[in-house]
Amino acid sequence: MAHRFTRRQFLTRSAACAGAAGAASWFVPSWAQSPNEKLNIAVVGVAGRGGANLAGVSGENIVGLCDVDANNLEQAAKRHAQAKTYTDFRKMLEELQQRIDAVVVSTPDHTHAPAGVMALKMGKHCYCEKPLTWSVHEARTMAELASKNKLVTQMGTQIHAGDNYRRVVELIQAGAVGPVREVHVWSGASYSGGATPTETPPVPESLHWDLWLGPAQQRAYHPAYVPFKWRGWKDFGHGGLGDFYCHYCDLAFWALKLRHPTTVHAEGPPVAEYPDATPPWLIVRYAFPQRDDLPPVHLTWYDGGKRPPLQKELNLPDWGSGVLFVGESGMLLADYGRRMLLPEAKFAGYQPPEPSIADSIGHHLEWIEACKTGGPTTCNFNYSGALTEAALLGTVSYRTGSRLDWDAANLRATNCPAAEAWIHRKYREGWTL
Repeated sequence: MAHRFTRRQFLTRSAACAGAAGAASWFVPSWAQSPNEKLNIAVVGVAGRGGANLAGVSGENIVGLCDVDANNLEQAAKRHAQAKTYTDFRKMLEELQQRIDAVVVSTPDHTHAPAGVMALKMGKHCYCEKPLTWSVHEARTMAELASKNKLVTQMGTQIHAGDNYRRVVELIQAGAVGPVREVHVWSGASYSGGATPTETPPVPESLHWDLWLGPAQQRAYHPAYVPFKWRGWKDFGHGGLGDFYCHYCDLAFWALKLRHPTTVHAEGPPVAEYPDATPPWLIVRYAFPQRDDLPPVHLTWYDGGKRPPLQKELNLPDWGSGVLFVGESGMLLADYGRRMLLPEAKFAGYQPPEPSIADSIGHHLEWIEACKTGGPTTCNFNYSGALTEAALLGTVSYRTGSRLDWDAANLRATNCPAAEAWIHRKYREGWTL
């Protein structure tokens, strides 16, 4: 297994070895030579979000492309003729291990961790779509591996790079609405597969179904699962919670310096009605402890059309998705591109603080530049791993039908032994971290 070095480590060690008679020939990754050199990148998943992420890194050397659908792979290969193509990411990473510097993972949620962990163990920098993983344990594993191996990572919460989120964070941290103890976050998204299909239509010729299933338990192919509809099935995704929590709650985590909740309690339709599918709606209540001089925070998540009662009670703007910070001296309502201080009359003429958070050079470019220079990224796996853990604990609470008293240090719900089966996951034979 090739050991990876930061550019500084590489140059230091190379200098120490220079001139030594009979010195070993070092493998020189492209990024170690100059920040202007291009990375060699392998991409896992090349359609949908994968296509967007591939485009985001296409200024570098794309040396490997992997997708379980031959049609997707063919289209991507037309744009990157120099790349080798694969249907199994394990084979790609093994064969290209000595060539690649970094890996982009854009598969459905249930295969994020197997691909990402393999890359991290090989010492490859990693960009991974959100949520970071399917299970809480996987998210913690990804974060710890990235830290241990000193790798540059970024989760695909692209909105984090936008101007609006930066201005909201500055307002909250400048105390515009006073100390914040309450946050409401909602998304109109709703995904639910419904009843498990009983038909067994033939697998499309282009699709490698067994590879698509990956670590998930064996089941027959059905178009109700793929493409994209996988978000509505619990073995593959986490419904609206999995799709949008990491985007919208990112703003609250960033502005309020949140990390691990102490309790999580989910409310949703009867679990018995959705044994295989994700629920069409959830309300999840989180309690976060005090952080230094910041007060404890209660954050409530709503999806599937559910909204915070405050929105109607206070006649707030009817935004389909949003983040509402409730402070001691006012409120701030935001979404991806808008922000409002409330009540508007009180904040008429308010002068916001001077911008203090630098503009992003672009979410993908941040990661690429950091891979070359050893610099930081804004959504590294340490930050985004904790964000993902919180999101997935909503599913754990819903599936167990219990409030969770969460011991983040030991990755366990102290009051709910049944949660263990959801915190970790059972992999299908032949698949592992």
